[in-house]
Amino acid sequence: MLHQRQVPTAPFQPQRPSSSLPFMSFDISSAFPPPHLPSSPLFSDEPPLLEELEINPSLIWHKTRSLLNPFRVNSSLHLDPDLSGPFLYYIVFGLFQLLAGKVQFGVILGWIAISSIFLYTILNFLAGRNGNLDLYRCFSVVGYCLMPIVIYSAASLFLPPTGTTPGFVVAAVFVIWATRVCSRLLTVDELGASEHRGLIAYPCFLIYCLFSMLVMF
Repeated sequence: MLHQRQVPTAPFQPQRPSSSLPFMSFDISSAFPPPHLPSSPLFSDEPPLLEELEINPSLIWHKTRSLLNPFRVNSSLHLDPDLSGPFLYYIVFGLFQLLAGKVQFGVILGWIAISSIFLYTILNFLAGRNGNLDLYRCFSVVGYCLMPIVIYSAASLFLPPTGTTPGFVVAAVFVIWATRVCSRLLTVDELGASEHRGLIAYPCFLIYCLFSMLVMF
């Protein structure tokens, strides 16, 4: 009778069972199930970002183009006020001043706020109980009418020094342009009477003179 030779094993090793267990497969996806996606529309169905921010570039362009001719201002476009266009003008005005070596972003925003509140108060005093001008629309109109001063700020980078007589004449042209369109939009359209236009044009003239002085000095 032959004895079977046993293979030596390392000490302290557990004895293997005689019958090996079958291989059990494990699906990792069952342990980490995918997150439940809400039934929301796809990104392609979402409105554009500018529309969500209530920024209409087409409307801004049409309002700007309506102010290019100070003798024929289309006031119907400004019946729907917005602050995206004026804020764009503030930034562009500040950037042109920055190119001229002047950091005036805070001054521009502060003067716009004070001048808008000032004109809003005067118009409501003149209109009395029949006045329908709100402060939001006043901010919009004053900001859009700053466009000639922004053009003057850009042109001043290439013009001769503004301390001379031709420089004052050029500045006066842009100030009168801004005053005319602003008094038109605020007086005739809000008060319904052109006899108050000269009264409103005077503070508008002073306001845009201040902004032109930012460019000249």
